[in-house]
Amino acid sequence: MGKKRFTVTSALLYANGPIHLGHLAGAYLPADIYVRYQKLKGHDVAFICGSDEHGAAITLQAKKEGVSPQEIVDKYHELNKNSFKDFGINFDIYDRTSSQDHHETAQEVFKLLNDQGKFVKKTNQQFYDVENKQFLADRYIKGTCPKCGHDDAYGDQCEKCGSTLSPEELINPKSTISGNTPILKETTHWFLPMQNHENWLKKWINEGVFDGEKTHNPKDWKSQVVGQCNSWLDTGLKERSMTRDLDWGVKVPVENSEGKVLYVWLDAPIGYITATKKYAQNNNLNWKKYWKNNESELIHFIGKDNIVFHCVIFPIILKEMGGFNLPANVPANEFLNLEGQKLSTSKNWAIWLHEYLSDFENQQDTLRYVLSATSPENKDTDFTWKDFQARNNNELVAVFGNFINRVIVLTNKYWDGLVPERTNLSQYDKEALESINMSANKIGKAIESFKLREGLNEMMNLARIGNKYLAETEPWKLIKTDEEKTSTILNISLQISAALSILCEPYLPFTASKLKKLLNINLQDWNDISVDLVAANHKINKHEHLFKKIEDSEIEEQLQKLNS
Repeated sequence: MGKKRFTVTSALLYANGPIHLGHLAGAYLPADIYVRYQKLKGHDVAFICGSDEHGAAITLQAKKEGVSPQEIVDKYHELNKNSFKDFGINFDIYDRTSSQDHHETAQEVFKLLNDQGKFVKKTNQQFYDVENKQFLADRYIKGTCPKCGHDDAYGDQCEKCGSTLSPEELINPKSTISGNTPILKETTHWFLPMQNHENWLKKWINEGVFDGEKTHNPKDWKSQVVGQCNSWLDTGLKERSMTRDLDWGVKVPVENSEGKVLYVWLDAPIGYITATKKYAQNNNLNWKKYWKNNESELIHFIGKDNIVFHCVIFPIILKEMGGFNLPANVPANEFLNLEGQKLSTSKNWAIWLHEYLSDFENQQDTLRYVLSATSPENKDTDFTWKDFQARNNNELVAVFGNFINRVIVLTNKYWDGLVPERTNLSQYDKEALESINMSANKIGKAIESFKLREGLNEMMNLARIGNKYLAETEPWKLIKTDEEKTSTILNISLQISAALSILCEPYLPFTASKLKKLLNINLQDWNDISVDLVAANHKINKHEHLFKKIEDSEIEEQLQKLNS
């Protein structure tokens, strides 16, 4: 298979607070695993992300903290950028939408579409806070959700049931600024007539056909993604305002539009394009080959609450801009709960990444492992501290770490750290060796089809095979009677260890790096995986533990912190 090209995006993180585990499990860790794998395969990948820094929620947070919106986004952009980096989320660029070049790019897109008559300019009535003399953007309005009855739904979305809403649908709407019931007042905005795009969207989503050409296989998309798109299409798309009455955001580039900015859901996805342009410029590349080339695949990693924006609204914009790739896949995840309850930042029911990195120093991979093992790929899942501890101690330490530990210790003890020879192979030896390539194929297929939990299981299965092989052959006993056979057993165990140093890298990059150091190797290519990764007489290093046991007291401390 030749070299492929991917443009992989993770949802731009809203810069009104720090990263929590729900964010990681939804859009960032799965994307990082996928990208690391594709790069190990030798493919050209642009991994794009950044801070989403506009919209009403930013101004609300600024009011809450008594600072300017710019101070809010500066603070959280830096915090989150550093947290991602420290956690091993390896973006090629982490940009921000408050930058001047993004404002220019977003305005160019708006002008292009407006000049071509793709928007409809309309005057209608919108909610207005009389006390504060301002129109209320979606996030400035709360009320009762018409779909599930939740009393604290926002004007754009109910966070309880995930339904996308408009402010006028809310029952008993209230201004979040004053708490008063808003009035309706006339204002002018630019609307995207989404209803004009239903036919081609249906064909593209359900048949994978766009402009008469096959673009993707719809069967490769998650059923809940296709299902949510169709529920929108079946009820009929409506025109949606692409501008808002706000003073924070990308200014509408049209005369007499003071006090109006681009709707954040027009502005933010364009941020992917701005960031790609910057990445390309920094690396002497042509950005268009990632967005306007049918040999490139565009893949969006998001949470389920963003499906409609990435599968309906943004594809319409991309089509209307002309010549842009539509997404080949949108592997949206469901939600991660915490200790049996829905994550809530307002109630501080969350685990913040920067705090985890401080509390569990050099244990990034433990969290990466547990979040991958409990990933909400097709349904909501639950993170608990007890499960976190159990998976670390019973799987990473007792299986993976134990296997590597024994191999390194025995090689140093009996062969002075030199890889021993492999000679006459039994059927069991052959099966142990065969498991290397079989595992590589299974992990690869799972990751390529976005079944990341399955890929992780296969990776751990290889560590289990190695552990079982050692336990059953008992080289520490055999050495007394059959040195030649012991030599073969340890050679095979070292080949499995070397394979694991590549195979675990998408999931456990810090462990992969440690393991390569222990084995004194620098394997970087998935395609090189074989049964001869370390040659006889190759010198390995002394033993170091890959993982650390987590004590009950550490878990108790986290539970107390969560419940305080």
